[in-house]
Amino acid sequence: MNGRFRVLVVDDEPDIRKVTERSLARDAALSVRCCGSGQQALVEAAQWAPHLILLDVMMPFMDGPTTLARLRDDPSTSQIPVVFLTARASSQDLDYVTSLGAAGSIAKPFEPKELREAVRRYLEAAPSVADPQPDELSLAATDKERDVFRTRLRSDAVTLNELRERLGSESGDPADLKRVRDVVHKLAGAGGIFGFDGVSRSAAALERSIVDLGSGQTTLQSVAGKLDDLVDTLRSSASAHSQT
Repeated sequence: MNGRFRVLVVDDEPDIRKVTERSLARDAALSVRCCGSGQQALVEAAQWAPHLILLDVMMPFMDGPTTLARLRDDPSTSQIPVVFLTARASSQDLDYVTSLGAAGSIAKPFEPKELREAVRRYLEAAPSVADPQPDELSLAATDKERDVFRTRLRSDAVTLNELRERLGSESGDPADLKRVRDVVHKLAGAGGIFGFDGVSRSAAALERSIVDLGSGQTTLQSVAGKLDDLVDTLRSSASAHSQT
């Protein structure tokens, strides 16, 4: 694609990269590339010189804030605006990403049109581009992609249920709670994108509860209850008929 503005999308979730790229590619002003890790982003940003980087906050090995710091340390990428993609977008979270040097944040899950509009806002220098206003359903996840996502929901439900049992045992490993949060964070961001808003809401509530547990504002029993709710939501969503 030969758009006037280059946008680099960095997210470790292949499904989110696919939907994000397809959504942004509908804007004739944009050229879009994607990569799945902070390490890849550093190389791609230096070589391709994007006008904007959309960067996931939580990624393995090198998370979003670390990637941003590395981008700022390289003279060839230090001036590229970076916008975080995050499942948490409260005013406090926005203050945090801004303090890191980010231009702002975009909340996941997002609607395709809302994503394009947000990117347009961050690319203030971009001229007005005619939008053919295509059917938004064609920009969102397809039925086949949603069916694939349902398979993932079933797998995640099994994983989380196993972790739930281990958290409730006397020999529970604190690392299991981190594994729960890693799975939950991805579900909070991806659920709504694939049409499962209930999954996103339930996962986001559990992630907030895990954060509150670390600061002593809630109990492990409360976290376990929300984990049970999420597992039930995953199972019911995985067995639901395809949405149109």
